[in-house]
Amino acid sequence: MRLQPKLVRVLREGYTRQALKGDLAAGVIVGIVALPLSIALAIASGVRPEQGLYTAIIAGFLISALGGSRVQIGGPTGAFVVLVLEIVRRHGYDGLAVATMIAGILLIVMGISGLGSVIRFIPYPVTVGFTSGIALLIFSTQIPDFLGLAAGEWPSGFIERWIVYAGRLPEISPWALAMGVATILITLVWGRFSRTIPGSLVAIILTSLAVYLADLPVATIETSLGAVPSSLPAFRLPSVNLAQLRELLSPAVSIALLAGIESLLSAVVADGMIGGRHRSDTELVAQGVANVICPLFGGIPATGAIARTATNVKNGGRTPIAGMVHSVTLLLILLFCAPWAALIPMATLAGILIVVAYNMSEWHLFLKVFRSTRSDIAVLVTTFALTLLVDLSVAIQVGVVLASLLFMLRMSSVTQAAYVTDSLNGEAEDSDDAMSVSRRRVPTGVEIFEINGPFFFGAADRFKDALGEVARRPRVLILRMRHVPVMDVTGLRALEDVVVRALREGTAVVLSGVGAQPRGLIERSGLAERVGTENVVNDIDQALERAAAELAK
Repeated sequence: MRLQPKLVRVLREGYTRQALKGDLAAGVIVGIVALPLSIALAIASGVRPEQGLYTAIIAGFLISALGGSRVQIGGPTGAFVVLVLEIVRRHGYDGLAVATMIAGILLIVMGISGLGSVIRFIPYPVTVGFTSGIALLIFSTQIPDFLGLAAGEWPSGFIERWIVYAGRLPEISPWALAMGVATILITLVWGRFSRTIPGSLVAIILTSLAVYLADLPVATIETSLGAVPSSLPAFRLPSVNLAQLRELLSPAVSIALLAGIESLLSAVVADGMIGGRHRSDTELVAQGVANVICPLFGGIPATGAIARTATNVKNGGRTPIAGMVHSVTLLLILLFCAPWAALIPMATLAGILIVVAYNMSEWHLFLKVFRSTRSDIAVLVTTFALTLLVDLSVAIQVGVVLASLLFMLRMSSVTQAAYVTDSLNGEAEDSDDAMSVSRRRVPTGVEIFEINGPFFFGAADRFKDALGEVARRPRVLILRMRHVPVMDVTGLRALEDVVVRALREGTAVVLSGVGAQPRGLIERSGLAERVGTENVVNDIDQALERAAAELAK
């Protein structure tokens, strides 16, 4: 049941004619919205325009049919553009296909293993950092077509690319620039007049007609890439050698992470819109299956698309049938209207992607992070800079590791360790605390030391340093652990070192208020036997009784 697709549940609950009407209308509209985006994203990714349509058709159908969300729409998205472009440049389409299939297998494994909820814990500054970086990279890759610069080899580096652009500014085509600007304006303004027909489609129709009827000197899909076939491709297995396979593992992991993050984020947004709840693990499995099968038919990486999913919900889609209708709509457009797609100006597609990049950048969220902690700002800036200047794979990996290290640093600062026989951190204990040491008489020769917070490797050294503050060695040392929810093996080792040293110096050790998780670890390690099982007690009163017994020996 955990991995059961939402479609199965919908059909079991009973699929009404009213639901079918809403799903049909929403599916057709989303299919129309997806048409220009699929073509534009494919070209920006370094593959042919029809491959974007193949992805939206095949992956979109599978993600809806097998997914864990009622309304998720799958297909190519802007998040993959830069990564896919780089893989295609280095390894060709076959390399991209293999990397995508490996990513699909990883997603399936993550879903089956129950990691759907874990992947959502990618730190927010990392997500904002690489998303904003990708948006800026997408914008930079569209400048040649937007300005009508003649085709050529463009540097892969972000800074180097802009240096070349600056040197070729005299070659700008006024007609291409006009088409690009008109596309942006139409896309942004059209929403005020109609929410059913996307402004990007209107821009494509108007600019294509203008170029065709006036015979304007503007590059089109046909003049740049050739005709668009009106059929689905045949099944074909990609071919790569072992050396390439090793090089593709890192990009495959990046594709899997991006697909998982974006699909689950989209599903969460959709849940808020319809008041539902998706199944994260089922969604990952569906994304995985789609990314394994899609490359066998010429497709590129796919995931849940937030904008298209939102369009689906706003137009009445409430079940996975809407996403399947969206795929069928695109298939019919491919079969009967593909030749017309060849007339679309490249500057128009560039304008559409510039709008996509702007919406994707979410610059207001980027600036908002700068009002948070310095560690979050460091993670954001590092991830953003690495995405722009190095590599998306490196950016994600470094961002996650850096965020984790900074989180552990913050957690270690939360954990307190100090002697509380008379006071804690120089202040009297809370007089309202019924278990306060100040309410009890502590015999001479007994010292009480308390640990507050998670006792893990980040706090182990703090614990040892605090214990060493008292020069004299007591006859009994009570280690109070009532506020230690968890302890790791490094914390255990620090505790063992203290116990061994204390026993060697003739100091008895009593462990007080040990929680379930730390107690289990202490017992399994044999430390409880070394201390004496009778000296592992539940509260401070029992600990003082054991201390008195030790003093009486």
